[in-house]
Amino acid sequence: MLWPFNHFRKPRLAPRGTIEAIYGMIVTQAREPLFYQDLDYQGFGVPDTVNGRFDLLLLHLWMVLRRLRQNEAGGAELSQALFDHFCADMDANLREMGVGDLAVPKRMQAFGEAFYGRSAAYDLALTDSSEALALALCRNILEGGQSENARRLAAYTEAAIAQLGQLDDAALLAASWRFPSPRQAQGSAKP
Repeated sequence: MLWPFNHFRKPRLAPRGTIEAIYGMIVTQAREPLFYQDLDYQGFGVPDTVNGRFDLLLLHLWMVLRRLRQNEAGGAELSQALFDHFCADMDANLREMGVGDLAVPKRMQAFGEAFYGRSAAYDLALTDSSEALALALCRNILEGGQSENARRLAAYTEAAIAQLGQLDDAALLAASWRFPSPRQAQGSAKP
């Protein structure tokens, strides 16, 4: 008789290189200078602060995790590994900034709450309308102002979600894709 020991095996995780590649694309896109430029310079007006950069990172992470949830072949494992990589990166950044060991867990909890709160707000807004998404982005990323920039950021977000949605699972899991250029969304914002 064969004993079913395979249930004691750890689940197969996504390759570390894939997770790092996808996370690297998220971070690179969130650091795109155009997001931080003013409207006068064809930018989106996101505050170039630690909070502004963190919020853009969360936006891009949310978009990718949203797409990964739709993937039936390994998407759940990859999305969990990607989120874990994000948490490890945030922990390392806090320690690099000199946050003490006792304060790191509280800050990490605040990061988790920020991520889940924004994710829920963006998911709800996305099911409502483009204007609702713009309001959610305005409130969470643009500090409650700049409604025109919020509409442009919502148009970019919808374009990125659409592009991610068109990827086949193999391309998504192989990290052989890119976010759309923020400039491509410039003309698609509704006045």
